[in-house]
Amino acid sequence: MSLGDERDASGGYGGTGQTRTRLPEGGGDVYGGARRGGRSSSRSLVTVVGVVVLLIAAIAFANRGGDDSSSTDTSGNKPESSTTAASGTKPVQPKAGGIATGFAHDMQGAQSAAANYATVLVSADILKPTQRTGIVQQVFVADKQAELLDKLNKAYSKDFLSKIGLDENGNAAAGSTYVSRTVPIGTKTTAYSDTTAAIEVWCTGLYGTAGEKSTNPVTSDWFTMALELRWVDGDWKVESFSQKDGPAPVPGDDKASSADDMSKAVEEYGGFTYAR
Repeated sequence: MSLGDERDASGGYGGTGQTRTRLPEGGGDVYGGARRGGRSSSRSLVTVVGVVVLLIAAIAFANRGGDDSSSTDTSGNKPESSTTAASGTKPVQPKAGGIATGFAHDMQGAQSAAANYATVLVSADILKPTQRTGIVQQVFVADKQAELLDKLNKAYSKDFLSKIGLDENGNAAAGSTYVSRTVPIGTKTTAYSDTTAAIEVWCTGLYGTAGEKSTNPVTSDWFTMALELRWVDGDWKVESFSQKDGPAPVPGDDKASSADDMSKAVEEYGGFTYAR
């Protein structure tokens, strides 16, 4: 539906600030026939003022924040929003090595950890051997680091990197920029205890090489990452993870940007720390 088709809350159309007024039915006089007396006009004015006062009172009541327990809906007919609403709780401590740390020891903290770890595990940095070891040491539990680092080294082999246009150090050719950005859309807890958590992170992202001669252009992706977390040494760490495709929306009709614009965007726009 276009903007011009959408009716706003005040009765306007298309953002013009105008409203459509239903004219009185009856005679040909668009003002509804004979002029009304002064008493009727005064009564109408009082009515309008009364409506405005009621609206102001209603807005003020709504903005109280809903902390009055007597106004809480206990009917049970409305769906719970806690699974998608932000908690407002301080999520993490300052980043260590570019990776968020200090997650809360609760379910929301586990979800925050999973969201942040997903962005790291599907990033351009994980493809670089010089940074991969540090990422594994920061993200994974100690007794799994050697095993997972070995698996990642085998997965991101020289042959694999070559196929996506990168050298053995995970760098793109001169004049090109390799892109791998992950954006968490939401999180879901599938299991939780005081020491372990299973979290799914629904993500979208960009990956590919931005460059005039690139044979692997930057494209978008939708996937879900499942992370098994463990509470150790005062923080949530990854024990294992897996990834599957989707859910993916219907592709839009956005015009693709040039390789130069994409390269500049990656260099100029930083990432975020994500929180539940």
